[in-house]
Amino acid sequence: MAQRLAKRFYDSVTVTGVDGQWQILLDGMQLRTPGKLKLYVPTKSLAEIIAREWDAQTDRINPSLMPVTRLMNVAVEQTPDRRAALIAEARRYAETDLICYRAPEPRILKERQSAAWDKWQVWAAAQGVELLTTESLQAVAQPNESLKAVERFAASLDDLHLTLFVHFVAVFGSIVLAMAVMKGVLRSEEAFDISRVDANYQIELWGEDEEQAEITAALRDETHILGTVLEETHWPNL
Repeated sequence: MAQRLAKRFYDSVTVTGVDGQWQILLDGMQLRTPGKLKLYVPTKSLAEIIAREWDAQTDRINPSLMPVTRLMNVAVEQTPDRRAALIAEARRYAETDLICYRAPEPRILKERQSAAWDKWQVWAAAQGVELLTTESLQAVAQPNESLKAVERFAASLDDLHLTLFVHFVAVFGSIVLAMAVMKGVLRSEEAFDISRVDANYQIELWGEDEEQAEITAALRDETHILGTVLEETHWPNL
């Protein structure tokens, strides 16, 4: 059964600063999370992005069209109590990172994987996250020191950026690509494209239905939008 969307219940959306933080106001009332916590954001520009998401809603409020609002809701409501679990999740992804699993054949796919992924594997090693590759379907054991480095990186992030990091990891299937985005050396939509090497090869072979193409395009757009959160919060500052 399709989810019923709530009716738009407000006319105006504004932004105001309070004690160094920023609020989004709906008809003058502070925006709250689904759990009724007051929502504060660290910068005016980020608050304005969220305000635009709310202002863009028409007769019904569609959360699927509000990625930054959803991100902030999770960061405020869930992440503070789930930091250890999220850090552990990041470590698990590092154990099976996308870029570590290479096709034994055909040659064209091997070359595409190498062209897209090798430089980021080298970059990660320079960050202390040296990961091994394999052409086997079986998982390859990754160095414990590299996994610890992933944990340290995740633990260094505040709640908002830890939430964003783990989201990127899940979208890309790669700790390495997500770290590169968080450190400001790779744009989020570029990382998305890099993570799609295998999928795009399969599409070339077998085609892609229109619905799946729309889903992929929407996910790429959302990934780009969420990448702007780093810019609007003046990140990275590691």
